[in-house]
Formats: sequence, C-alpha cells, structure tokens
Amino acid sequence: MDGFLVVLLIVALVATLGALFAGLLVMARGGEVSKKYSNVLMRWRVILQFTALVLLGLIMLAAGK
Repeated sequence: MDGFLVVLLIVALVATLGALFAGLLVMARGGEVSKKYSNVLMRWRVILQFTALVLLGLIMLAAGK
C-alpha cells in the first residue's frame, strides 16, 4: 500500500509541476490565450498541489504505524 501511495505522490508532483510550467508559459505569452487559460491552469495547480500534500500526509501517517 505504501508503494502505491508513493507512486501516486510522484504522479501528483509531476502533474503539479506540469500545470505550473504550463500556467507560467501561458501567462508569459499574454494576450487572449492568457485571459482564457491562465486562471484555469493555476486552479489545477492548486488542486494538484493539495492532492500531493494529502498523499504525503497519508504516507507519513502510514509510516508512523
């Protein structure tokens, strides 16, 4: 079970990093694309980051048992 949670954590961290870089690139590009997608991408980053923190908490909780 711990190994599965670690894999999910790694996936969540990579997805967070991807959303972060995609959001930064869209904001740097500017214009209409930025208006349309920058908030959506940053919202996804926050959701993925929260997911990663929850998974990390679960891993630490499981390690303490």
